[in-house]
Amino acid sequence: RTAPRDALLADSVDAQQRGLAYGLHRAGDTAGAMIGLLIALLVVWAAQQGAVALTRSTFQQVVLVSIVPAVLAVLVLAFGARETAIAQQRALPQLSWRQFDRRFRRFLLVLILFTLGNSADAFLILRAQERGLSVIGILGMLATFNFVYAALSGPLGAWSDRVGRARLITGGWLVYGLLYLGFALAQTAVHIWLLYTLYGIYYAAVEGTAKAFVADLVAPEQRGTAFGLYNAAIGLAILPASLIAGVLWQGVGSWDGFGPAAPFLWGAGLAGTAVILLNTWVKRGNP
Repeated sequence: RTAPRDALLADSVDAQQRGLAYGLHRAGDTAGAMIGLLIALLVVWAAQQGAVALTRSTFQQVVLVSIVPAVLAVLVLAFGARETAIAQQRALPQLSWRQFDRRFRRFLLVLILFTLGNSADAFLILRAQERGLSVIGILGMLATFNFVYAALSGPLGAWSDRVGRARLITGGWLVYGLLYLGFALAQTAVHIWLLYTLYGIYYAAVEGTAKAFVADLVAPEQRGTAFGLYNAAIGLAILPASLIAGVLWQGVGSWDGFGPAAPFLWGAGLAGTAVILLNTWVKRGNP
C-alpha cells in the first residue's frame, strides 16, 4: 500500500508544496499512533501498572482495542478517497535501473548504506529495558516521541519546500547520528527517555522529506515504480541492519559481541558516512 499511497499523494499536490503535504501526512499518521499508545498505556496501567513485562492477557486486550480504528480506517479509505484521473491510458512501465535520474539511483544507494546502520527501533526499546524502564515507562516514552514527531513533521516538511530536500535530510541524518551516540553512552532510563523523545526530530525531518525528494527526482509517470524501489531498498536493508545490530550487541556462537553500545556506534558512523555521500556523490549526479 505504501508506494501507491505515496505516488497518489505526489500527484495530488503542487511541487512547491510537496514537502508540506508529505509532512502533514506523517503528522496525521503519527498523531494516530500517539493516541493509540496513550490508549494502550491506559489499558496496561489498568491491568498491571508498573510491571516490567506484558502479560499475555494484557497484550490480547491491547490488540483487541487496536482492531477498532483499523476497521474505521479501511472504511474511510474505501468510501472517502478518490484517485486523480489519468488523462490517457499508460503502457506498463519497462523496469530499467538506468531509466531513472542518476541522482535518484545514487540516493537509493546512499539510503541503503544509511539503513544498514538504522536497525529496528526495537533495539532502542531493548536499550530502554536494559536501563530499567518499565512497560508503562516505555509506552510513555513512545508517546512523547510520537508527539514530537507529529508536531514537527508539518513545519519541517514545509521548510524543505524552501531550503531544499537534501539540506533537511542532511540535518535529520546528523541528528540521528548524534542521538545514536547518545544511546550508546546513556547511563540511566531518564537519559534514554530524553534521547528517544528527541529522536522524533530525526523522523520529522527525514521521513516525509525523503519521499518528497524521490518525487522531485523522477518523472510523474515513474513515481509509482520509484516509490516501490524506495521502499524495497529500505526493506531489503533493514533486515541485515537488525541482524548486524544483534550480532554487535550479543555476538554469535562463542563470541559475546561488543555489548549494548556497539549497534548505536555503528549506526552513528554509517549516518555520518551517508551525510558525506549525500552532499558530494549524490549532488554531483546531475544528468
